[in-house]
Amino acid sequence: MNFVLKRKNIYLFIFLYSIIALLSAIYIEKVLGFLPCKLCIYQRIPFLAAIFICFLGYNYFKSDRILIALIITFTLSTALAGYHFGIENSIFEEYGGCTNTNIDVTNKEKIIKSLGMVKNCKDVEFNILGISLSGLNFLTSLLIVLFSLRALVYEKN
Repeated sequence: MNFVLKRKNIYLFIFLYSIIALLSAIYIEKVLGFLPCKLCIYQRIPFLAAIFICFLGYNYFKSDRILIALIITFTLSTALAGYHFGIENSIFEEYGGCTNTNIDVTNKEKIIKSLGMVKNCKDVEFNILGISLSGLNFLTSLLIVLFSLRALVYEKN
C-alpha cells in the first residue's frame, strides 16, 4: 500500500493511465468505428491536461500545488463523466449541444453528410462489462481524486 501513496508513483500511474485512456478512446473511434458524442470528446480534455500536470508533478513531486491541480482536473473529469453517465441513464436531460451540429440547413450535401456524424449523448454503443465508457471514466476519475487527496493529506515529503 505504501507504493501507491508515494507521490512520484501516483504521478507516474496517472500519466500512464491517461495515455492509455486517450489511446483507447482513439482506437475505439478510429479502428472499431464507434462515433463519440460531444461529451465523449469533452471527457478527453482532462486526460490531456493530466499528462502535462503529471509530467510536472513527477519532476517537482514535493509541490502541493501540482497535486492540487491534478485533484481539480480529475474532480472536473468526475463531474463531466457523472453528468454524461446521468444523461445515458435518463437522470439528466440531454443538453442541446449533444444533438445540435450547427450545420447550414440550406446546403443539401452538408445535411446528408452530417446525418452519419451526429450522435446523441444518450446512446451507448460501446461498453465494457456492461458499463459505458462514461461510467468507467466516472469511477476511475473518482478513484484518482480519492488517492490523490489521501496522498496530499497523509504523505509528508
